[in-house]
Amino acid sequence: MTRARTNANVTAAVGRNMIINGAMNVSQRATSVTGLGAASGYFTLDRWRISEGDASAGRFTMSQTADGPNGISANCIKLDCTTADTSIAAGEFLQVVQKIEGQNLQRIGKGVAGAKQITASFYVKANAAFTFALELFDGDNGRQITKLFDTTTDWVRHEITFPADVDDGSSPFNDDNAESLLVQFTLHAGSNRTSGTLNTATWANSTTANRFVGIDSFFSNTANNFFITGVQLEVGPVATEFEQEDISVTLAKCQRYFETGVILISRQANDTQRTSTDDCQFSVTKRAAPTMTNANSAGSNVTVADITGSNVNSWRRRYRSSATNDFTNTWTWKADAEL
Repeated sequence: MTRARTNANVTAAVGRNMIINGAMNVSQRATSVTGLGAASGYFTLDRWRISEGDASAGRFTMSQTADGPNGISANCIKLDCTTADTSIAAGEFLQVVQKIEGQNLQRIGKGVAGAKQITASFYVKANAAFTFALELFDGDNGRQITKLFDTTTDWVRHEITFPADVDDGSSPFNDDNAESLLVQFTLHAGSNRTSGTLNTATWANSTTANRFVGIDSFFSNTANNFFITGVQLEVGPVATEFEQEDISVTLAKCQRYFETGVILISRQANDTQRTSTDDCQFSVTKRAAPTMTNANSAGSNVTVADITGSNVNSWRRRYRSSATNDFTNTWTWKADAEL
């Protein structure tokens, strides 16, 4: 008897999805940012990075939008083209990317005998019919594979299975907290990345010209919009139902990479101790010691002397009071440990 290929469990098991915030529910930095397109970075939704190259003239607004497909997520990423770029320089590209730590990918067994297939699934729509690309890029070994997908004006779920990368046993993902796999939705690219033959059948050492052959350009018209949500990446040849995760679990996963908060500072006028040090605990352990920033968000009675140190669990800030009367002040802080 011949059995159909299946994953270990074709129902959506807890923890099967290697993507964080695939339902687009967490957006700690901002819910909408305009004028994007000139730089790469994390701007709105947690874990979803904008990557761009060669300073395209195209610009867009990125937002967390309450327009997800019913029963999957109320939210999605929306990209809204605000400045077109129809004269595409050779080095240009635009991607929506999630970077995944190597230690979270060991279940794939990539690069050695017994390596497993990977299936990506996601919901997309746009203002019109486009062809875009999903690339899996192995940042440890410079290997990649790309599959094209199409959009319509309605939500469509795409299920794309990528073959196992057995290679010669020399290209496993590193077992560490650095970036190993980049899941890259590519919406625009110049001839440097589109002039070859699309690499779709097997993983291969990256050839730049072969990466995004055949895609359309998101920047072709200011009427263009792109929406995506319900993103899932799992081991095996079958796309299971999108994993519904409690928001508190998703937030904690996101806070491993980025966290923001507010500290309340108060002092009485008769307190002669005008310089103080706060020891502040993060909500979750960070991926690495984060870059800390803070800003006085209310009042002018406190000046920050410095941040005296941070580690994966906590940070310390020294501040100086200039008040002669009782006061209460708030401070907003950010901890960035992104890949």
